Amino acid sequence: MEFISTEIPDVKIVIPKRFGDARGFFSEIYNKRDFARAGIELEFVQDNHSRSTEKGVIRGLHYQIEPHAQAKLVRVVRGSVLDVAVDIRRHSPSFGQHVKVVLSQENWRQALIPPGFAHAFVTLEPNTEVIYKVTDYYAPDHERGLLWSDPKLGIDWGIEAAEAILSERDRQHPRLADQTDLF
Repeated sequence: MEFISTEIPDVKIVIPKRFGDARGFFSEIYNKRDFARAGIELEFVQDNHSRSTEKGVIRGLHYQIEPHAQAKLVRVVRGSVLDVAVDIRRHSPSFGQHVKVVLSQENWRQALIPPGFAHAFVTLEPNTEVIYKVTDYYAPDHERGLLWSDPKLGIDWGIEAAEAILSERDRQHPRLADQTDLF
């Protein structure tokens, strides 16, 4: 496995090896020992799977606050997404900044997003499926979100706001400046 730091070093791109032949391929997408050798000690407790039928679906920006903060290991098994992580750690030098990475079934990249980051993605093609591991269980009372279109975040989603397909809940999240539950 290859681990690549992004512009915000705590967010990593993870590239598993893929071994192919005439039958298809085999890939070990997570190995606790490989992560530990890279200095990443995580205990994943839940796997999630989402499917978005349309291009332009935005899911997020979501996070959970302590004591149920989550790290996420995100991968795409069908289609592609622009994956976004926003640093919401108040005392971080990169507070309010974000990292974007394209994840696809073709490039086989994964995004490792630590606690203290809000996470979202926009689908780049129809019928996209995303699978992600998390380090804590879903806790609705600790779930929070940021407004995906907050101008202070300056995220270029690659689509016009009118084309974005969001849940009503995701349309109502507060801006970063108005969010009180941060890290």
